[in-house]
Amino acid sequence: MTVDEIKIKFSHGLTPYPEALEFMEKRVEDIGKGHADELIWFVEHPPLYTAGTSAKENDLLTPKRFPVYDAGRGGQYTYHGPGQRVVYVMLDLKKRGKDVRKFVANLEQWIIDTLLEFNVIGERREGRVGVWVKRNDTEDKIAAIGVRVRKWVTFHGISINLEPDLSHYAGIIPCGISEHGVTSLVDLGLPITMADLDAALQKTWPKIFNQSLI
Repeated sequence: MTVDEIKIKFSHGLTPYPEALEFMEKRVEDIGKGHADELIWFVEHPPLYTAGTSAKENDLLTPKRFPVYDAGRGGQYTYHGPGQRVVYVMLDLKKRGKDVRKFVANLEQWIIDTLLEFNVIGERREGRVGVWVKRNDTEDKIAAIGVRVRKWVTFHGISINLEPDLSHYAGIIPCGISEHGVTSLVDLGLPITMADLDAALQKTWPKIFNQSLI
């Protein structure tokens, strides 16, 4: 397999977060040693909160609502749960110019291009990581990004809200931003399935990363 091809993995059902962390830790180590292929991993999690390396204690409003995990990724608090597509991206940046900033920008563009497949305009905002959509006079977050890089191998990745229970975000200040809300594709009135979203993500990946998913 060449850098022009990358493996894709789907986990069905709800993947426990500790299991996902353990898998990524091992895979990243093996990729770094040249013992495993790079991987794009599609999962859903049970309801939980994760804390990034910049998380502030006061942003966890109801700590007993769901399990809380130290993710080790960049960013602050976020929510994961059913109806949200999480994609963990494990790539070797030594093959891609060792440019972390470009990698994050590519993840953002991947989300934006994927949303456009459903005629949703996703936008970046200076000082606010993630992808946002305008709704009348407000802006809501529809996708989050949180990554970690170890010895130039990436892990963690993105999450896109398809149809999660948006009330679950009330237990945190998502990504430390209290003045804006959260939304989802279904909340925007789009009757999209997870299979539809996955197909769009697979379609738009090659244009951004110049790779085929296999």
